[in-house]
Amino acid sequence: MILLHGFPGNERNLDLAQDMRRAGWDVLYFNYRGSWGTPGAFSFSHGIEDTAAALAYVREPEVAKNLRLDPARIVLIGHSMGGFVAVEAAANDPAVKAFATISAADFGGNFLASLDKETKAAAIEKLSKNLANEGMAPLAGCTPKGLALDVAHHAKVWSFRANVDALKNRTALVMTSDDGLAKQNQTFADELTRAGDSKVTSAHFPTDHAYSDQRTELSSAVLHWLASLPN
Repeated sequence: MILLHGFPGNERNLDLAQDMRRAGWDVLYFNYRGSWGTPGAFSFSHGIEDTAAALAYVREPEVAKNLRLDPARIVLIGHSMGGFVAVEAAANDPAVKAFATISAADFGGNFLASLDKETKAAAIEKLSKNLANEGMAPLAGCTPKGLALDVAHHAKVWSFRANVDALKNRTALVMTSDDGLAKQNQTFADELTRAGDSKVTSAHFPTDHAYSDQRTELSSAVLHWLASLPN
């Protein structure tokens, strides 16, 4: 299991990591470059690249042997921005058989939708302000405007809809809460199902974006789903 944190990463879901470890899973958690003291410059593009590097790392024969890993059985799970990264990384890597999202942020889809209401420049400015309001202190080598431009440049390929075809044969768990992201995530799950994916599970929790008062329930849902995966 590779666990992917959100933006900027205040909630790291390490309680889920410990629960998954107790259930017998190896869990890799890391900070994207430029975040939380990790060297380099943070960007959404780099987050996707860093996840690809993590996948390559756990597949190295010597690493897999020393850590007793099964390189053929890797699962991605991400929260918020981490959910976005999980979708992109899984779409880029057919060997990832299963992925899970927790209130994933559809950066590309949201940006494309904003262009129906405002100019591209206005959409970039709005996204920049929203990112700044999330808190940039833990992130290095980036600006809100630069991150917004990264999204604008990749919006068409970063939308969840654009990744449906690449993911329609994967096992997926899509979890949502009352944080305003439920509709777009359920739409993603429905589109996977309509594309022929019979292995999509959805779960909704009546709580906030951090699942503050539903941590036990969230963990139970994840563990139940993991237990259902084929060996």
